[in-house]
Amino acid sequence: MGLREFVQARYTDLLRTAYLLTGSSHEAEDLVQSALVRMMGRWARIDDPLAYARRTIMNLYLNGLRRRRRELVTALLPERAVREGADRVADRSALWPALRALPPRARAVIVARYWLDLSETETAHLLDCSLGTVKSTASRSLARLREAVSTMDLSGGGSR
Repeated sequence: MGLREFVQARYTDLLRTAYLLTGSSHEAEDLVQSALVRMMGRWARIDDPLAYARRTIMNLYLNGLRRRRRELVTALLPERAVREGADRVADRSALWPALRALPPRARAVIVARYWLDLSETETAHLLDCSLGTVKSTASRSLARLREAVSTMDLSGGGSR
């Protein structure tokens, strides 16, 4: 499979992953495009393009946050053009505000483990951290998500 075929087959999945990390369609597109540009020059040497693309997206996301002073996290999402069904569901989900409130590294662990359905070992490799870090971060993050969702009025999305 060539790069063009890979992009045609996986672009939407990569974009969705980047969107879950950033919460912004524009930033997600930038992340995916930057990852694909990096892949172009190395394509012949890449054994697992999907894993490489995911890792590159995660690294670009986490490194980009280090360069910025602050991340603006809000419960309100800006209006967007029509997107795929799964993205619209994520916007309305009770979990969305809670996921956005997690620190970037914790959000990356949750997205990798539960959205991408990677094992703890695969997540550790993807994020270049220890297995223990993945386990403890996932545990703390899930507890925060459960707490946040338990305090929400799921019928209207507001607090009780």
